[in-house]
Amino acid sequence: MIEREDGRKTNLAYLADRFMIQLEAGHKVIRHIRDGDYVLFNRQPSLPNMSIMGHRIRVMPYSTFRLSLSVTSPYNADFDGDEMNLHVPQSHQTRAEVQEVMLVPHCIVSPQGNKPGMGIVQGTLLGCMLFTQRDTFLQRDFVMNLLMHVGDWDGVVPEPVIHKTKPLWTEKQIFSLVLPPVNLIRFNITHPDDENTDISPGDAKVFISKGELVCGIIDKKTVGTSANRLIHVTWKEFGPRVTDKMISQIQVLVHNYVLHQGQSIGIGETIADEATMRNVIQTIQNAKDEVKDLVRKAQEKELTLLPGKGMMEAFETEVNKALNGARDKSGLSAQDSLLKSNNIKRMVSAGYKGPFINISQIWAYVGQQNVEGKRIAYGFTRRTLPHFVLDGLGPESRGFVAYPGGADNAEYTQ
Repeated sequence: MIEREDGRKTNLAYLADRFMIQLEAGHKVIRHIRDGDYVLFNRQPSLPNMSIMGHRIRVMPYSTFRLSLSVTSPYNADFDGDEMNLHVPQSHQTRAEVQEVMLVPHCIVSPQGNKPGMGIVQGTLLGCMLFTQRDTFLQRDFVMNLLMHVGDWDGVVPEPVIHKTKPLWTEKQIFSLVLPPVNLIRFNITHPDDENTDISPGDAKVFISKGELVCGIIDKKTVGTSANRLIHVTWKEFGPRVTDKMISQIQVLVHNYVLHQGQSIGIGETIADEATMRNVIQTIQNAKDEVKDLVRKAQEKELTLLPGKGMMEAFETEVNKALNGARDKSGLSAQDSLLKSNNIKRMVSAGYKGPFINISQIWAYVGQQNVEGKRIAYGFTRRTLPHFVLDGLGPESRGFVAYPGGADNAEYTQ
């Protein structure tokens, strides 16, 4: 459609011969957006300035906005039906500002904390950890498939590390193809604090030399949003465009690897072995016995008061301390009993989703449920639920949930 200076509009869809129309200075051409146009994308509430960023679009079918997974972090966007807004610049000045100031590569490092505001997240993190493990090798056909997804591949296949009886490549070799010539030495999540050796026995020390991943498992601590890690160092040394390209290529490569290898969780991976279960049950019983002893001391006024707290406040503090301590103890034993091949442990170790406390709650027990830092208050007349005794002070009657053998009525209700 063409709009003239006097306001008259001509719809080109209804013209038999479009060559009859001559564009003159002052005419406006109104068209649909097309691939490569610059737009502004926004998710409310717009709290930081990175809540609205510039993107280059690709027109796709249907009525859903689609964007790279790594870009969702600055928007604070998740996947439960978020509403986002698209703004199309109408002038050359606005388009220039979007392209040079607000485009995603220029917003990788947040001005708020001087560290990356976006990085590798969720499934790609887990894929990075699986892709860079020490004990995995790739055969020729799989290597050829992965090389087709390396954006700047020069056509030269890396030399295999094993030639006999058949050529095998390490996944670190393929991962190195998407890295710029950066130098980096960092530790990943699983690195022990007391380990000071040059080479980590558990491959927990990440060493990148001139873009070659020599050793180390890539996880959230390396490609996440922490300061002075791979993304931040690449941004400082090579600029936003190279960093943006690296993030995109890591996502494409790792996604195709996970697509072929697969990652799933079975119910068997959530069930602890017999020795761990016995230890958990014994820990729960010891915690309950300790709470009973605290109840007796409080009733007989033998409980040691804490500074600035009365009898009941000191009692509640000691009960919470005992129950939470038991949860942490049983959780550590459950974590130690899990194999490295356990897929839930892999997810937590890679930084994909959830802290290690989730492992404790799955294999051991959920623990004490607190509301505003306190145990569950009496909701009925002097009790939390109708099937508890009056003025009950025990763990179960005040929100303690432990179901290693299944949930009872009270735990199900809570």
